[in-house]
Amino acid sequence: MSPPAAAVLAQSGPVIPNFGRGDDCIRNNGKFCMHWFLDNFNQRFLPRVGEHLKMTAIAIVIGFFIAFGAALIAHRHARFELPFANVAALFYTIPSIALFQVLVPVTGLGWTTIEIALVSYTLLILFRNILTGLKEVPPDVREAAHGMGLTRRQTLTRVELPLALPAIFAGLRVATVTTISLATIAAFITPLGLGAPIFNAIQSGANTEFVGASLLAIGLALLADVVIVLLQRVSSPWARARRRST
Repeated sequence: MSPPAAAVLAQSGPVIPNFGRGDDCIRNNGKFCMHWFLDNFNQRFLPRVGEHLKMTAIAIVIGFFIAFGAALIAHRHARFELPFANVAALFYTIPSIALFQVLVPVTGLGWTTIEIALVSYTLLILFRNILTGLKEVPPDVREAAHGMGLTRRQTLTRVELPLALPAIFAGLRVATVTTISLATIAAFITPLGLGAPIFNAIQSGANTEFVGASLLAIGLALLADVVIVLLQRVSSPWARARRRST
């Protein structure tokens, strides 16, 4: 460096790099800081979204198979309907946090406790809708199936279940959205799912973390509902044809 340049730098004082003024939204704990949310999405939120989807999927699959089997039994043996419905209604009326606390001493802190609770809340919704769909099949349709020589099993699989699909999917939609919302409470006993950043934000007062996790939970519920509606349309093409004809 030449002597004149060195003299100029010495007279102008130290050079302070400009790193920017920072994010006022984060510094002031704004209601929702989009930059912080996007910068921390992969690390803080994306793994929780995966855990939330896993919790929901396991609960819905197990709950659907239990409720479906129980509905088939109740459809054939009417005496079974009331006892199963009463037991499922009993679980459904228990507050979620209370049910988690009751299960923890028995099944511990972890996935088993979470899934037992979530499955319990799906049973009444799925059982009622599946059984209602089967019961609402017109008697003359069953008689026509028998007149065509279909066995009882063939009538169930080819006639009754297809006609019961709207009621079954309606119950599946309600159960799925309910499970997604209840899965956030699972973080009360163990830090899993989108409930973990929500509870963490409640304790720390971080507005962006709370709002971001809540919006993701709402988005998952809406997305799951849309997916189930699309599955219903694919599974019942005759319903689309009927709507077009009318």
